[in-house]
Amino acid sequence: MLVEAATWRAGTTRPRHEVLSSPEHGRYVAGWMRPGDAGFVAVDAQAQPVGAAWYRMHARSDPGFGYVATGVPELIIGVRPIWRAHGVGRLLLRALCDRARADGFARISLSVERDNYATVLYRSEGFAVTQRGIGRDTMVKRLR
Repeated sequence: MLVEAATWRAGTTRPRHEVLSSPEHGRYVAGWMRPGDAGFVAVDAQAQPVGAAWYRMHARSDPGFGYVATGVPELIIGVRPIWRAHGVGRLLLRALCDRARADGFARISLSVERDNYATVLYRSEGFAVTQRGIGRDTMVKRLR
């Protein structure tokens, strides 16, 4: 699902191995499951994965796209194109935020490109832009 997250734009394709081997994207799954990692997978009626959401802690010395501070997990979400806009992402996002809250985190962050339609979902679920970047924003949700 990392490939789905990285290639969200319609008509965008990148080979799976290219996404997974790139340092900027591979850091989100390399060595899974490290302490502090958590995630969920959504499946269809045939038990095939249609989406996933997970969070991971990054060090200040090796930050992810949505890094805001030590102790704040960064979430990643990917949904297969045919399942987008059907509530899968919202269910995954809510489950992951509930898990982060239960794990004792006060905030959770993410990075989103400005023209990504998921920005509307994130705002509706309580995320707010905290840092503007070139073409992308970092958003944070308070969990307590």
